[in-house]
Amino acid sequence: MSITKPNIVVIGGGTGMPVLLKGLKHLPINLTSIVTVADDGGSSGKLRLIKNAPAPGDIRNVLAALADEESTLAKLFQYRFNDENELAGHAIGNMVLVALSEMTGDFHAGIEEISKLLEVKGTVLPIVNESVSLYAEMSDGSIINGESKIPIVNKKINRVFLNEVNLKPAKNVLKVIEEADLIVI
Repeated sequence: MSITKPNIVVIGGGTGMPVLLKGLKHLPINLTSIVTVADDGGSSGKLRLIKNAPAPGDIRNVLAALADEESTLAKLFQYRFNDENELAGHAIGNMVLVALSEMTGDFHAGIEEISKLLEVKGTVLPIVNESVSLYAEMSDGSIINGESKIPIVNKKINRVFLNEVNLKPAKNVLKVIEEADLIVI
């Protein structure tokens, strides 16, 4: 009798998600990460503006967390330039993800390609396959544009929303959610 591994889906982004995934990747489970792409700060924000690409930073951190952390390629993927020029603050992995998106014509396909190279344990999916901006309507009715700007205004949030009206989840996102035995948000 064969025991099937449970399908665990983790949805989110930010700094907590990679920490959680580092622990989960060693368990006997089918692990899928559905990751936000609305970051507008730092290297991700700059690349979003220049290339009109989904924000790669949270995806990069998740890929690195699910890769063999000791590999030189995984370390290179997380390397960030410290120069005082146009490359300052850019992470190599962010640029690789944007480049692979252009080469394949699709952000999701670029993630699949780098996942193979990094020997990622599990599957990484962007929540959407395009550049999006996060907005917040504050308690005073004002609208703030940008994930990095929302906490700075220090006001109560009534609701958050994305700028796109006809947004569709990226390939396989709904399928893995439907097939999940456990969802962690």
